[in-house]
Amino acid sequence: MKYDFPFFEVVVEEPIAILYLNKPDKRNAMEWSCWRDLPLVIDAINQDDRIRAFVIAGRGKSFTTGLDLDEFFTEFKDILHGDIGDKREKLYQLILTMQEGMNRIENSPKPSIAAVHKHCIGGGLDLIAACDIRYASKDANISLREAKVAIVADMGSLNRLPSIIGEGNTRELALTGKDISGEEALNMGLVTKLFETPEELLEGAKATALEIANNPAIVIRGVKNVMNYCRDKSIQAGLQYVASYNAGMLDTKDLRVAYESFQNRKRPIYNQS
Repeated sequence: MKYDFPFFEVVVEEPIAILYLNKPDKRNAMEWSCWRDLPLVIDAINQDDRIRAFVIAGRGKSFTTGLDLDEFFTEFKDILHGDIGDKREKLYQLILTMQEGMNRIENSPKPSIAAVHKHCIGGGLDLIAACDIRYASKDANISLREAKVAIVADMGSLNRLPSIIGEGNTRELALTGKDISGEEALNMGLVTKLFETPEELLEGAKATALEIANNPAIVIRGVKNVMNYCRDKSIQAGLQYVASYNAGMLDTKDLRVAYESFQNRKRPIYNQS
């Protein structure tokens, strides 16, 4: 599998991979090639049989400073300032296109872990909100910054964060646009582990990815499937769904191996002498 994308670097360390945001000279500001290629990168990871879980990290001094505003407003000036419905429709389609990368991460059958160091601003928060697990280093500086640049966040934070950090915390971040530290992110549940340094952060994220990857892939896919379905459903609807899922998928090769191993441990060992 060949990974050749200008904004991204994929490092495969079987059975996991690290997906790096790789524009360190611009603190990984999310230029158009990021939004354009992110769905393709995730599709490639999904199709790569060597990979069973992946980490998303940033090269250089920051995870990402979010949308590259200068490039974006130059590249799409005509669409952004469109004065008739035809151009407004193009802007609508552009937004949907840009959302697709985050959707692919969320819906990937392979679990993702965000490893956030230093800046994680705007689109960066949208990105990590789509991941299954989020870790950070103590120097993390995270914000839902869009309100400060006169934009209603439209890449997923307003939609995904309430189920992660609650409605109140989401509204506070979105309405103020303020920065929060790694410690604050840990306290509100945005991240679940905090590390002293970016180096320890990456190693911790890789260790968790490896622990996930060592579990049966079909079970990991099932956990993501069920949890994504249940997020906006009632408990009863979720229980019925997982019952139906397991009724069809429970009997796997991995389960049979596990059962056989359990049976072998139960068998008495007799002294043959």
